[in-house]
Amino acid sequence: MSTTETTAEHEGESYSQFVRRQFKKNTFGMISVYVVVVIFGIAVFADLIANDKPIVAHYKGSTIFPVFKEYAVSMGLARWDAEFVSAEWRALPYDWSVFPPIPYSPSTTDKRLASLKDRAPSRMHWLGTDDIGRDVAAGLVHGSRYALSIGFVAMGIALAIGIVLGAISGFFGGAVDIAISRLIEIMITFPRFFLIITIVAMVEVGSLWLIMMLIGLTGWTNIARFMRGEVLRVRTLDYVSAATALGYSTRRIIFRHVMPNAIAPVLIYAAFGIVSAILFESALSFLGFGVPPTVVTWGSVLFRARASTYSWWLAVFPGLMIFITVSAFNLIGDALRDATDPRLRA
Repeated sequence: MSTTETTAEHEGESYSQFVRRQFKKNTFGMISVYVVVVIFGIAVFADLIANDKPIVAHYKGSTIFPVFKEYAVSMGLARWDAEFVSAEWRALPYDWSVFPPIPYSPSTTDKRLASLKDRAPSRMHWLGTDDIGRDVAAGLVHGSRYALSIGFVAMGIALAIGIVLGAISGFFGGAVDIAISRLIEIMITFPRFFLIITIVAMVEVGSLWLIMMLIGLTGWTNIARFMRGEVLRVRTLDYVSAATALGYSTRRIIFRHVMPNAIAPVLIYAAFGIVSAILFESALSFLGFGVPPTVVTWGSVLFRARASTYSWWLAVFPGLMIFITVSAFNLIGDALRDATDPRLRA
């Protein structure tokens, strides 16, 4: 097909169609999308992939789904507590049962493992266990939930703050622009990583939500600066002048006309921001300042590797998951950046 025919074929397409077409041309970007979808699938179905309780079982004449119900009620048991481990569940007189492919939860400890050799990857524990007998594969599967949650929630907070402040700064200009720009500069002067460590260290018991909030509240500055530049460009366009001449309120002009047309390039930054949030949490957990010890994340598994230098699997497998996830989001961000380049329209 000639260049003229190709141009004619795509002449009437919208901007979103153009972006999708350009994105699909990026092989690494498309592969990365599939990788992220797989990681999302693992996170969503983590309870069905790694759990010390059966997915479905037939017991006392009824078929039940223990993963989604209160176990004590469903099983007709006298008691249920966190110490009721998988071995006891397996000992129950099921008519039949189906256990997940990884029959351990992140908190399940295998007390039969006494030596370093026992904790190494084996048929019983595919990726080995940590120093207290928790299955690494189960930890990585459930840790994907925390990694994606931290990435998206923290980035959502940063986007909300950065987009609003950047839009206000770029639209009004003058004293408002100066005040917000000085605030951005003050925030940038603080070393973000050490600021988060300091705040977390001051809290007696850390939490996942605290980590998300801190990463989001300290990560909006670049988004605000980027949004400000886009709004400065958009506010001079004819349709904004027409909206002003028609007497529309400032709020409507900003949120209905300026922001929707300036936000697309800013959202591309979100892919890189998700990567940054995941790396921040991993680094904090690795240093022992992250989530509580009872919560298993990729970074906390890496932290256990510090106490057992010969347990190579504690460093390799979570490190590989972090590398794959970070690389996938980075490649998606690169592909989106290239796809939104209007100079590629042909």
